[in-house]
Order: sequence, then C-alpha cells, then structure tokens
Amino acid sequence: MKRCHFIGLDTHGQFCDMAAVDEQGQLVARGRCATNISALVNVLEQVPPPRRLVIEEGPLADWLWRNLRTHVDGMTVCEPRRNRLIAADGDKDDPIDAEKLAQLFRGGYVKAVHHTESLAMAIFKQHVLLYHQRVSQRVAEGHRARCLLRRHGIMVREKDFAPADRRADLLGRLPEDSTLREDVELLWESYDLAVKHEEKLRRRMIQLAKKEALVQRFEELPGLGWIRAATLYVFLDTPWRFLSKAKLWKYLGIGLERHRSGNGPERLQVPRFCNRVLKSTILGAAKSAITQGDNPFADQHQRWIEAGLSSKLARRNVARSMAARNGWAWLRPRYKRLRCPSKRWLRLA
Repeated sequence: MKRCHFIGLDTHGQFCDMAAVDEQGQLVARGRCATNISALVNVLEQVPPPRRLVIEEGPLADWLWRNLRTHVDGMTVCEPRRNRLIAADGDKDDPIDAEKLAQLFRGGYVKAVHHTESLAMAIFKQHVLLYHQRVSQRVAEGHRARCLLRRHGIMVREKDFAPADRRADLLGRLPEDSTLREDVELLWESYDLAVKHEEKLRRRMIQLAKKEALVQRFEELPGLGWIRAATLYVFLDTPWRFLSKAKLWKYLGIGLERHRSGNGPERLQVPRFCNRVLKSTILGAAKSAITQGDNPFADQHQRWIEAGLSSKLARRNVARSMAARNGWAWLRPRYKRLRCPSKRWLRLA
C-alpha cells in the first residue's frame, strides 16, 4: 500500500510555496512556483501519489479549489483562524508556513471550509456577497453624511436626505462656509453612487434567483424574500453536509457553544465567530415572519413569549425552527418533493 503524502500550499498573488510530508511527518519535498495553474500542477505532480492538498481560505482559494482538486487525491480549504500554530510558534516565513500547514493537515487539525464545485454557483455567490457589501457601503456613506450634519446641529436620518429634493433645505441650514457645503455635497454624491450600485446589483440578483427552483420555493415562505432566499441558497449550497440541526445552527450563528472548565459552571452562548451575512439573514427572516403574523412561525413566537421567554430568545428560537425545517430538512436528499407553502406551510416542532 502506497504511503499518502500531505501537501501544504502557502499561496500569494505572485508565488506559492509548497511543502509535502509523509505519514510519519518527514519532509519529502519542497518547492516554489508562480501563482498560475500550470506551474502549480507541475509542482504538485512532483510529489508521488496518493497526495492530499491543503490551502488556507482566502481570495485565491475558490479559484485554486476549482482548478487543482482534480490533480490530487483529496483537497481541503481550511479556516486560517484555526491554524494559529503557523503564526505563533517559532520561526515564520513562507516555506515554514507551508510545512506547518502540511503537518497540521496530516494530524487532522485543520477545519475545512466549504467551496462549491460549480463555476456558475461560485459566480452567483460572489454576486450575492458583492450586493451585501454594497448595502454596507451605502449604510456607511449615509452615516458619514448624517454625522457631519449633526456636528452642526442638524438632526437628520438617512431618509431625510435620500430624496434629492430635500437637500437644498438642509444645505440652507448649514453655516455659510463653502468648504463645509462642498464636503456635504461630496458625501451625498458618494451616497447616491452607492444607492445606484445597490439597486443595480439587487435587480441582477433577483434575476439570477428566479432561475433557481429552490430559491423560488424559499421565497414563498413567510419572512423570506428574493434577497434572503438567494443568500441562504448560495451559502448553504449542499445542506446535507450538516450532520445535525445543531451544526447548521452554529454555522448560521444562532446555535449554542458550551464552555466549562474543571468544577466551574457550564456556560452556553452563541458563537463569537460566524458568518455575519447568514446570521443577519436568518434572524431578519424570523423577525419579518413574526411581524407578518398569520403563519406558524408567528404562532411559535407568541407561544414562547407567553411561556416567559424574552423577545430576543423567542426570535432566535423562531430562526432555529426556520433553519431546521426550511434550510436543512427540506433539502436533504431523501426529500424528493418540497411541500407547497400555503397556509399550512410546515409541520413545526
């Protein structure tokens, strides 16, 4: 039986460092090459098969995953936060980092990050992320303009200057200073551009979402519009990779982590590190479903409130119920057909 080789690849925009170790942890190969697929394939093929490759999550990870995984017997994209040994222990440079990454991979100490196998799905996911980034940028530009006005006693919110016809009155309330007025107008120009980009990305995102059957079914559920449905779809991708509802909840940022040391008390808390976009999406969907009323999720929320739970905990429980029934159980392979979301959407626990 051939010995397996574990390859660590430290990636950069201009070059990559490779280190390979065997099952006993002995270094068997080391190399450096330009960051292009043909050069990387040549370096990888110098290591005898079977070979397994690991890289860290980053801007290059998705591109490398789609192009290198067919040239190795197994490939893992891992979470960098879990690999503190690389930065915290001993000497540090790119060749050393690659070898330490290979050793962590050999020992099973890396945490895999999911990447989609389809280029079309990867592009859709990138588009969804770009939309959410533009939303954050629009909000940030609005805050900057609002704060500058408040520094001169003009108490406004974003909706007060979003329409262009209301801005002349706000400028008239500012002190007579040309620099200040030009600064405010510059911030409004940046805000308007962010709004334009957000609307353009939103329209395109909905067009793409309407082509996906699962997104269409998600969108019909209470609390889930096209944007939230598409966001859940591209991030969950293959929900059957979650072995339990609890693992899905942790991935969404609405699960619980247990902390205990010695004879001390056991503490339960939500994960500190999670996907913020996913967490805000599922919690926002729960809040919308509760506000809409006349659906099983709103009924659940009311029962938990009557049982004495706080509004925050009750909303989180609704989000867990939505995720378990809609994002996990509905999409597992054994479910051949999704139920039609009428007034009897789901069986709820």
